[in-house]
Amino acid sequence: MNEHRSAPWWRADIHQDRRPFLTARGAITRAVRRWFEDRGFTEVEGAALQTSPGNEAHLHAFTTEIVGNSGERRPLHLHTSPEFACKKLLAAGETRIFDLARVWRNRERGPLHHPEFTLLEWYRTHEPYEQLMTDCADLLALAADTAGAKTLSYRQVSSDPFQEPERLSLQEAFDRFAGIDLLATVGANGETDRDGLAAAARAAGVRVSDDDVWADVYSKALVEKIEPNLGIGRPTVLCEYPISEAALARPKPEDPRVAERFELYACGVELANAFGELSDPVEQRRRFEAEMDEKARVYGERYPIDEDFLAALPHMPPACGSALGFDRLVMLATGARRIEDVIWTPVAEPFS
Repeated sequence: MNEHRSAPWWRADIHQDRRPFLTARGAITRAVRRWFEDRGFTEVEGAALQTSPGNEAHLHAFTTEIVGNSGERRPLHLHTSPEFACKKLLAAGETRIFDLARVWRNRERGPLHHPEFTLLEWYRTHEPYEQLMTDCADLLALAADTAGAKTLSYRQVSSDPFQEPERLSLQEAFDRFAGIDLLATVGANGETDRDGLAAAARAAGVRVSDDDVWADVYSKALVEKIEPNLGIGRPTVLCEYPISEAALARPKPEDPRVAERFELYACGVELANAFGELSDPVEQRRRFEAEMDEKARVYGERYPIDEDFLAALPHMPPACGSALGFDRLVMLATGARRIEDVIWTPVAEPFS
């Protein structure tokens, strides 16, 4: 196996080892398309070149430029998700759409990460975001059944895709696995208590640096204490994210401290990220600007805001949407050990 990792994927013996995973990928792709079409979804194709690749602080894009007929130049980015394009289509009048989108993220490579990969995104209008939880459960079972698998597996951890996922709020997860009262550090207006969370995290055994902001402490605790316990035995829907981690999700009406956001886990692996979609352009701009300020602080760069996207938001009907890592889904359904095993032509490793 070590020899295979250092040898080119196109070597015949390596390709034969990978081919069962790749043919299973094709079968799952066809099954997923049928699943959506049977439910009245329209398949769309969002353009890969975008003004903004996304405005989350820790997402890194591939940047290029467009050259006009007169030689004028301006930067463009390969999208990190088709989200902006899909929401513009909702504003245009589409009601149920899905996109098996090729996307690009820089600074990401490992057993579960690849710089070019496939996101399955789908959107529903005028439906509660909890419907996406049911969708995710159905898609897990569909992938496993198509691959002939009784369980999802990764690194000797298994998860039963035919069981209903456990629904666990972030508040419940932090209390259960870390002994932290997370929402005690989140105010009604979204303000956060960095020192309070840092003290609780240190007590739980999480190493906290003096320059860590609240979001850093939260992320460390999530990665170290929470995520390894999720999706073990059966899938987990981790929901009700603190409003400061809402991204593009709207606040939950019953509790403004949390957002209509969930992530799906199986075998300790994050598979999907879903929102009840925010449609307030003023609040969305504020969040984007805050994220880009944080990106500038940490990485010394920022991405432009897609003004066209913000202009479309007020025209978007109430909607919910989910992005699922399709390659990871295939991995878990087939038992593949690395994401490159389920990608037909992996990107060459430039630094090996």
